[in-house]
Amino acid sequence: MKKIILSLLVCTSLFACSSDDNKNEKKEDKKYKTENVVLLVIDGPRMTETWQGKNQELIPNRVALLKEGVFISNFRNNGLTNTNAGHTALITGVYDSIQNNGKELPTNPSVLQHWLQQSKKDNSKAWVIVSKDKLEVLNNTKNKEWNGKFMPKADAGISGNPSGYREDAVTIANFKKVISTDKPNVVVINLKDVDSYGHANKWKEYIQAIKTTDQSIKEIWDFLQSQPDYKGKTTLMVSNDHGRHSDGIKDSFVNHGDACIGCRHIEFFAMGPDFKQNTTISTGSYEQIDVANTMAELLGVKLEYSKGKVIKDIFK
Repeated sequence: MKKIILSLLVCTSLFACSSDDNKNEKKEDKKYKTENVVLLVIDGPRMTETWQGKNQELIPNRVALLKEGVFISNFRNNGLTNTNAGHTALITGVYDSIQNNGKELPTNPSVLQHWLQQSKKDNSKAWVIVSKDKLEVLNNTKNKEWNGKFMPKADAGISGNPSGYREDAVTIANFKKVISTDKPNVVVINLKDVDSYGHANKWKEYIQAIKTTDQSIKEIWDFLQSQPDYKGKTTLMVSNDHGRHSDGIKDSFVNHGDACIGCRHIEFFAMGPDFKQNTTISTGSYEQIDVANTMAELLGVKLEYSKGKVIKDIFK
């Protein structure tokens, strides 16, 4: 009788251990709370007008939202400081010498394509939603093994507009519609107004666009938090493709494209359930190509070609 009771106790103990192990394995399988990642690229502001501006008066929403997020003060674009090259670096993890006219596909597949391949989800679950039509190339690659495969859906520019560009308000409205209907897990957004007014040498409009895009960050974040499928399980990253000249010469803000500090010094600001809060980081050598790896880390994706690294310091 004692042997029978002992055997039962041993079996019960083993079963309990096995059950606990299974629970631990399930916890380990889901490493992060994040289920959705949105990358918002604000096209072409200078840090001297945003985070380094006087009293940060043009970005009050970012300043307020920093209580929920993390900012890297010395983030860099170490590749070409142009629109298409900057966006490509952000989502592929590779600095690419891609043409800036929208007629050349990125050399390497993006984190969106890798995620679609590995998750086996429908392509409606990954989107590229951009104000500039030339950025539609972000949904594909010229890599022969990936070309035309695992392509996210794209909503780019506006048909019938000679410039191929549309107002950022339209892009944000389209983003909200996609979130409500397709419920994607990965989205890349481009807002172009800051860059467009800079190139047009319209200082007042450039400044106003910086204020407007600052409001847009809060609008997008609040909208995501209002959606049951996104609240508490979505990460929003905000960055830039490039900055602008900051050499002190009159109207230097009009252009960009070289290796000056104004063109290279860009923003990284993020909020999400797995990131630190109310934190500013000035250590480390984090750069544009690290964004793709950080997105991949949150999504549990392996990137085949990336040269970047995970931005570990922003995680809790």
